[in-house]
Amino acid sequence: MHKDGKDLEKYISGITGINHDMVAAARERLDNLAKPPGSLGKLEDIAAKLAGITGQMYNTVDKRCVIIMCADNGVVEEGVASAPQSVTYAQTINFTRGITGVAVLAKSFNSDLMVVDVGVNAEINHPDIINRKIRKSTSNIAKQPAMSRDEAVAAMLVGIEMAEEAYKKGYNIIGVGEMGIGNTTTSSAVLCALTGINVDLTVGKGAGLSNEGYEKKKRIIKNAIEMHNPNPDDPVDVVSKVGGFDIAAMAGVYIGAAYYKLPVVIDGFISAVAALVAGKLANLAVEYMIPSHASYEPGYAYAVKELGLEPALVLNMRLGEGSGCPIMFMVVDAACAIIRDMATFAEAAIDDEYLENIKGEDSFSIDKQP
Repeated sequence: MHKDGKDLEKYISGITGINHDMVAAARERLDNLAKPPGSLGKLEDIAAKLAGITGQMYNTVDKRCVIIMCADNGVVEEGVASAPQSVTYAQTINFTRGITGVAVLAKSFNSDLMVVDVGVNAEINHPDIINRKIRKSTSNIAKQPAMSRDEAVAAMLVGIEMAEEAYKKGYNIIGVGEMGIGNTTTSSAVLCALTGINVDLTVGKGAGLSNEGYEKKKRIIKNAIEMHNPNPDDPVDVVSKVGGFDIAAMAGVYIGAAYYKLPVVIDGFISAVAALVAGKLANLAVEYMIPSHASYEPGYAYAVKELGLEPALVLNMRLGEGSGCPIMFMVVDAACAIIRDMATFAEAAIDDEYLENIKGEDSFSIDKQP
């Protein structure tokens, strides 16, 4: 894979929208199932969206994978994280040992992990970790841009490559996670730079900061945006100046998923910011995204609102790693079962005339967007 802007543009321009005729057909079947209209809520939305993504009414998501992008962030020099940088390396290894949060959940729900080193600040030579290291850690955004534009593009292309790998291996759904101490700082910076939303509204305490550390974190993000002046109309510029290798690579996974027509699950805050970067680069990529849980990080709500999406789960989670994805895979699996296995009124030998007076009423309406 040639790592240049033309190659990235090839994938972006190659994305086509989902099949809206199939979405409509799925909606029609869902409306005719033996239940009050819209009574299965988001399960119906997901089933219809999946039909649009695959072009098939009935789907399975039995082969599933969470792609985890691991990288370090130079801004940890400023004391914006409660954990030491060495945790990035340790947890990158621990994903392969099956003992991290996402690994345990993935095993519980029969999902695989694809662990990718795009910028961990250590030498890693491990048979179960894919080495696509751009370099060891980004630069400190408090002093200089995180990376060059070429590095940002290269990281995005790594993400596309991993989505392609998942497609070739026959996965029918993927999720996007990360590991990188300091990445709530970089993702907050990317979100604020892309949207203009005030830092005070989007920045949280991450994995746990004192009030003093929290104020410092917000100040560093504000100063970095002012210093580097990223162009909000150029997501690659934003990521290169105040982002991270993990965020860039995750954005690439979303672009690759849309290019290969794979449903892709958003995890929490950092995953959602990467999804927003991808959505700003390719609007149609959003049609392939399925949010999982509402992250406890305050910036999450702003990121998904910008995407026009809404999470299905409220679990007060804020771990990251892609930990929400395996749980959401099972919700998507349930949505597949609903449209595939439930009986229609006719099949259930139920006269549905009683519904004529309530069909279309607001009390039964659900979001009809795929």
